[in-house]
Parts: sequence; structure tokens; C-alpha cells
Amino acid sequence: MNHAPAAPTLVLAGHGTRDRRGEETLAALRDLVRLVRPGRRVELAYLEISSPALAETLSALDGPVVVVPLLLAGGYHAHVDLPDVLARVRPDVAVARPLGPHRLLTDVLARRLAAAGLRATDAVVLGAAGSSDPGALDDVRAAARLLAARLSRPVTAAFAAAGDPPLRGALDRLRSGPAPRVVVASYLLAPGFFYERLRDCGADLVSAPLGADPALAELVWIRYEEALGGRRPVRRVEGAAL
Repeated sequence: MNHAPAAPTLVLAGHGTRDRRGEETLAALRDLVRLVRPGRRVELAYLEISSPALAETLSALDGPVVVVPLLLAGGYHAHVDLPDVLARVRPDVAVARPLGPHRLLTDVLARRLAAAGLRATDAVVLGAAGSSDPGALDDVRAAARLLAARLSRPVTAAFAAAGDPPLRGALDRLRSGPAPRVVVASYLLAPGFFYERLRDCGADLVSAPLGADPALAELVWIRYEEALGGRRPVRRVEGAAL
């Protein structure tokens, strides 16, 4: 009897965090991803800080593999860290593009804002970690445009670490306008260092991170199928920065 070849293993590549809540959130997301396609092998590994390390996980896997980065935009981790690990350990893998921007992320952002108490008169900022990679900043701005269309109001992309405008500058500008409150939509996967930066920025309201959500689990499999269809090559982009 002929047996169909096993589907490629899906490896979720997280950044890594010292925050236990962040690790728990990504583990819960991995579990949701498994539930979408029962019987498929799904592993979670990290580029740094957290365990297991991506390099170790990939070295232990036989057969075809698809790596889906748990990143919302491009930047240093997508264009340097991840390709370096793959080229060194498993250059044969298919690698997906980052999760964002995508309408499914917009769905989750809108629900998190609604749960936090968004009002029709609020000004909205999409708060992201940031990057010195212009392409990564463009990804976040594209996500802000998608959210603006969903909410039928302007949404300003702003950055907690690197990128223009900085988060506090965006808040100061919006406070001089007509909106009675300024609300930050957290464009982060999980709690951690950058979420605390968003919470401390002085906004009237900060939504929860995207978290372990069925829409994100669906998006992971979309990126998986895209990578299989296109077999994106492993390559390192010189000069990419955080």
C-alpha cells in the first residue's frame, strides 16, 4: 500500500522573552495551532533567551520543515537572526514571512480594543515595538491603515523603541486635537518588556496584546501554506537592524 508522505513539520519561531507570561502566551498559541490541524506536528522554539532554542529544535527534526516566524513585521530578527540560524542548521527548510500585516490581525486588534472599552470619540494609536529597518516600520504602518479602515477613523502607527513617530510624541500630538481620550492598540503578540512600555506611555487606555487567539492560529497556517507554495529561500539581508 502506498502511503502519502508526512506533511512538513511546522516550527513556530518566537523571539524569546524573560517574561513568563509571554512564554505562556506563545505556548497557548502553539496549542491552538495544533487544534486547527489535529495530527500535524507543531513545535515552538525561540531565537534567543527562552527555551528550547530554535537551532536545537531544528537539528533534532527529520524530514521537511516549515518555519513560521512569530513576528508581526520584518526587521533584524526576520532578516538576520532567523536566516542565520536556518542557514547554519537547516538550510533546506521553507521559511514563511512574518505574520503581519494581515486582516486577521486587524480582527484581533479590533476585538481587543472593544474589550478594553474603545469609544467612538477616541483617537487611536497602533503601538508597536519599532525597528530601524524601514521595511519593518512600513509593515506596521500598513497594519495601522487596515485598522483605520476597520474602525472608520484615523489610526496612527507609533513606536515604543525605534521608529518615527515615537509613541509619546504621537500621544502628545493627538492630545492637542479634539479627541477626549487617546487609546493605544497593542500591536504585540504577548506581554513582556514592550507591553509594559505601552502601558506606561500615558495613554488613557491600552488594549491587551494579541495573545493566543484562534485568528492567529488560522494565520499561522496561512503563512505555512504560502511558504510551501513559494518555498521562500533562506537568505540573510545585510545591514538589517533592530
